[in-house]
Amino acid sequence: MRKRLQFSQAEFAQRIDVSLETIRNWEQGKRSPTGAAKALLKILDKAPEAALAALH
Repeated sequence: MRKRLQFSQAEFAQRIDVSLETIRNWEQGKRSPTGAAKALLKILDKAPEAALAALH
């Protein structure tokens, strides 16, 4: 999803307010998003423009 939105890992982390290390862990399969982060990622997947506007 991050690549589809054309964000670097650092930019994506900043946009969704998580650490860069968290993004790296998710992408490397070391951890999986849970709770609110999982819900936010689902919203970003379905309606990225609205989600990014709400987070801005």
